[in-house]
Amino acid sequence: MRRKRPAARVVLLDRENRIFLVNASDPADRSKSDWWEIPGGGMDPGESSEQAAAREIYEETGISDFEMGPCIWTQQVQFTFAGIFFDSDERIHVAWCDGGEYNPQGLEFFEAMAFKGAKWWDVDELLASDVPVLPPRMREFLAPIAAGDLPKEPIDIS
Repeated sequence: MRRKRPAARVVLLDRENRIFLVNASDPADRSKSDWWEIPGGGMDPGESSEQAAAREIYEETGISDFEMGPCIWTQQVQFTFAGIFFDSDERIHVAWCDGGEYNPQGLEFFEAMAFKGAKWWDVDELLASDVPVLPPRMREFLAPIAAGDLPKEPIDIS
């Protein structure tokens, strides 16, 4: 099965310079290594990327009190997850909050099987680690965002 879709993701930061990442694996292919990813997913018809990003934060983290920022990155990405080939045109926003506990409120079936938990990563700790992350080039572009230096136009991180 193939799915071409627009998608929205979010770099969710707290006031302590930490980023919220979800730990996941592919429920259809346990030979793949686990990874840490920013919240996000497909956009619903008629939904803006900002609206989709806000919805995805709540669905995938349970955090409802946040300040949505602009789209900072874009990426065209292709991947297979749960046996489905995705071709996604993604808009990645930044958002800020005062923290919060992982308590997802609307996971889709395969997400519920894939998500193993989540945590707040200190940005410096994440940048120094070698854990697999999504988006794959996140480490290259994260430090300025965490420091509040947002691009005037979204950067293509494909």
